Parts: sequence; structure tokens; C-alpha cells
Amino acid sequence: MAASFRLIVVTPEKVFFDGETTQIIVRTTEGDIGIMANHTSLVASLPSGPLKIKQDNGEWHVAAVSTGLLKVGGNKVSILANAVEWGEDIDIERAKRSEEDARRRLSEEQDRHALDRAELKLKRALNRLSVGSYGK
Repeated sequence: MAASFRLIVVTPEKVFFDGETTQIIVRTTEGDIGIMANHTSLVASLPSGPLKIKQDNGEWHVAAVSTGLLKVGGNKVSILANAVEWGEDIDIERAKRSEEDARRRLSEEQDRHALDRAELKLKRALNRLSVGSYGK
């Protein structure tokens, strides 16, 4: 049996996950990384991307993270995220509508701040669609 570590995933609204796991794979701004027990200390920024959590029984659970921070140290991983949802809980139709709205805004907007918001919305929608396909 692989060694485990504590994973805590928190959003502004709730503690999304608090438990033991044997491995995670998460997207950072520098690329995807895998973390196992006793990983070296690390702090990283998280864009919208998938979070894969491996349980003791070998099953993987996938969630969509919408930007945040990752902290690794002391055989504990903390993720502070703006939003997180399990793949199987994602409303695919809503995510598609969000993608369409973001693409429309990108084609219409001229203001840099509005364009940046639309780009973030598009990235979040695409991540939700991608992760949502794992759970369906």
C-alpha cells in the first residue's frame, strides 16, 4: 500500500475535501505536477484546471479547480481555490452556455479588463467541460 498524506481543498464557501490520499495530479501555472507522500515543500499558483485525487483503493476522483493556490509541506497539501466541483456534479449544458457567452464576449469586447474577465470565464468553462466528461 502506498504512503498517504492529508489533502485539504478549501473554497471561500466551504471545505471541499479533507482527507487522506496517496497521490494527486494538479495543474499549476508551470504545468501539471504529481504529488505523493513526503513531497518536497512547494507553493504554486493554480489556473483553472483539473485536480485528480487517488484514493487508497486506487480509484481516481476528478474535480475542476477554478484558480487558486497550492501549498505542500509537512506531508500535507492545502489547496485554496476560488471554486471547485466534482466532475460528476458539473452541469454540462450550463458549462456549454458559459463557454458560448465567454466566446461572444471575447468577440465583442474592446475594454482590456472586460476581455481579461471573458478569457478567464472561457478557461473556466472549458475546464468544467473537460472535467465534466470524466464523471459522465
